[in-house]
Amino acid sequence: MKGKHLSHTQTNLTIILGSVVLAILFYHANIFKLDHAGIKVLSVGLLMILLWVSDVVPMPVVAIFPLVLFPILKINGIEQTAKSYANPVIFLFLGGFVLGLAIEKWHLHKRIALNIIRATGTGGDRIVLGFILATGLLSMWLSNTATTMMMFPIAVSVISVMSERKNHNGNLAYFNLTIMLAIAYASNIGGIATIIGTPPNVAYIGFFRNKYGIEIDFMSWMALCLPIALLLLAALYIVMVKWLYPNKISSDAATTSFIKQELVNMGPMSMAEKRVLIVFLATACLWIFRSLINDIQPFFKLDDTIIALIGAIIMFVIPSGMQISEDKPILLWSDTNKLAWGILLLFGGGIALADALENAGIIAALGHWLAEFSSGVWIMVFMITVISIFMSEVMSNVAQVIVFAPVVTSLAEAMQVNPLLFGIPMTLAASCAGMLPMGTPPNAIVFGSNHIRMIDMIKIGFVMNIIAIILICLFVWYLVPVIF
Repeated sequence: MKGKHLSHTQTNLTIILGSVVLAILFYHANIFKLDHAGIKVLSVGLLMILLWVSDVVPMPVVAIFPLVLFPILKINGIEQTAKSYANPVIFLFLGGFVLGLAIEKWHLHKRIALNIIRATGTGGDRIVLGFILATGLLSMWLSNTATTMMMFPIAVSVISVMSERKNHNGNLAYFNLTIMLAIAYASNIGGIATIIGTPPNVAYIGFFRNKYGIEIDFMSWMALCLPIALLLLAALYIVMVKWLYPNKISSDAATTSFIKQELVNMGPMSMAEKRVLIVFLATACLWIFRSLINDIQPFFKLDDTIIALIGAIIMFVIPSGMQISEDKPILLWSDTNKLAWGILLLFGGGIALADALENAGIIAALGHWLAEFSSGVWIMVFMITVISIFMSEVMSNVAQVIVFAPVVTSLAEAMQVNPLLFGIPMTLAASCAGMLPMGTPPNAIVFGSNHIRMIDMIKIGFVMNIIAIILICLFVWYLVPVIF
């Protein structure tokens, strides 16, 4: 065991040193004939991308490289670089994370999921549909990883109940496969519907706001992306249980009893759950009606970040109403130990790198170069979507959006089209990877259940990728000019 650990450590060190050497060689070779400032920024960017892709250093750690390397290499001062890590969109996601923590702490998410499954019925197809709907709905407001981890044990319990049935009137293996993939894919798909649903959305919106000073509001994003998500969830159900892997398991009393018993065990909705739900719904309403509120009164102006932070602050202020917790607030600061602080750093690092590349003129030059090979805006939208969705199968979708957001934006500027026409499909496609376990964390989580064969994941994932490409391209092409 010690030898294996040492070998793994040596491999990681070799990759790290190799990445550093490649970045240095790239700097000295300067094959693109950039000026001194440009080649320094691009070399740091190459080093960060190599380490992000190889995953030998935690991604958040790589994300803070600019704070060290930019001042040392005289690219940017520490003050200017540090501003990227306090971008308003980072605090938007922070607020969303805190809301998600409160929902998870008081098990409101489990109650929602179980009630949806109970409502859809307990036949094989209906159970899968229930998991798709519950997971997709929750993932719109929680991170896709957190949603998958919450739904996973529920799915395992349902599979256990189904396997204990004495007379199977269908294909249990197909049921196990589809219920597991339903969790992963619905988590990925549901997240694209809202700004805070998945990290790539926040990463792109942060870049866009930072570059243009224009805020993509919550409702506009939902107007475009919610229909895409709903259609993809419907397609997921049809592809899995009606076409490729029909389980043909009829409803039975045991599964119905299990769902009901789980709800009985939870008891009636607690005071804390009710208060979390009220704060969450109020926050969502403010996001949706923000523009109307700002228009009808002159006293204050709300934006999505302020609303998210208000919701988050309230969770630490109002009491839970639970005697067992001595009526402490809904959230305590110790609860934030579970917060994904690394994701926030990752956004900051991406924004810092994008700003430096932009200031050095590299992104604009790359966009103009790519524009020379384009044969039309529609073809470019299609190509960007295809490249993004298949690249995200092997690359972190957050890192992918951070790296390519400046490129596709510069390409749009070079072609003189709305940057969102290229940026949104790139972002949405990055969250739809379904062919490989390493595509997204939800994929990896369910693949470890031993109910999924690689060939089955590739088959369903490929079909869903094609459907996602078609839907994203059509909706973006026809609705982006109207909504934005």
